[in-house]
Amino acid sequence: MFDLTGKRALLTGGSAGIGLGMARGLAKAGADVVLWGRGQERLDAAAADLAERGSGRVATRSVDVSDEDAVRAGVAAAAREFGGLDVVVVNAGVGAELAKFVESSTDAYRKVLATNLDGAYFTLREAGAELVRQGTGGSVIVTSSLGALQGAARNQAYAMTKAGVLAMANGCAVEFAREGIRVNSVLPGWIATDMTGGLQEWQAFTDNVISRVPLGRWGTPEDFEGIAVYLASDASRFQTGTSTLIDGGYSVF
Repeated sequence: MFDLTGKRALLTGGSAGIGLGMARGLAKAGADVVLWGRGQERLDAAAADLAERGSGRVATRSVDVSDEDAVRAGVAAAAREFGGLDVVVVNAGVGAELAKFVESSTDAYRKVLATNLDGAYFTLREAGAELVRQGTGGSVIVTSSLGALQGAARNQAYAMTKAGVLAMANGCAVEFAREGIRVNSVLPGWIATDMTGGLQEWQAFTDNVISRVPLGRWGTPEDFEGIAVYLASDASRFQTGTSTLIDGGYSVF
């Protein structure tokens, strides 16, 4: 039921963090994987990592998802190299330095929107068009955030983009259902990645926030391997338009 042998997956933001965690899960389950990222060195390291974990093909491409033309070319190249796509993980995202809202900068706001919202829009639109052309269905996984649901003080621009991609995913789930294409969202809580590096080193944050996580720790990229495999596989064949929280129970405590 969870075998992904022969499935072809494209992941944006796949060279590190949650994206790499999802890619590892897909590779272990037998999928062919195309990783997108901005830094080729990190992409090469991620590809070597996946090659040791799975038997499928692994390819990489340096793509800035905020560049519409780069996304369009990248989707076409992935489909051409692998003979089509079955799974698309819309994951690329950036954060901004935490700042009081009234002191936040327009430049930081625009940067976050360009990658997190525009990039997700371009990726889902172009990859969705490819899946529709193929006519064989598929699964799209969109990375949103717990911040889309809860108040994110001093991080409003990031949270806003994650609420936006959640709304986009839900709309696409309804529209693409007739094509056999499922679209589901994953909402991470507090996860130990490069993006949260500063918070991980801040003892007051650990004492006051991470201490409230019922499972008692930061999440890790490995915690997203299973959900990626599940949503990509036939095990979730009647599931679309859903949002899955992966937060160690933080949101219900």
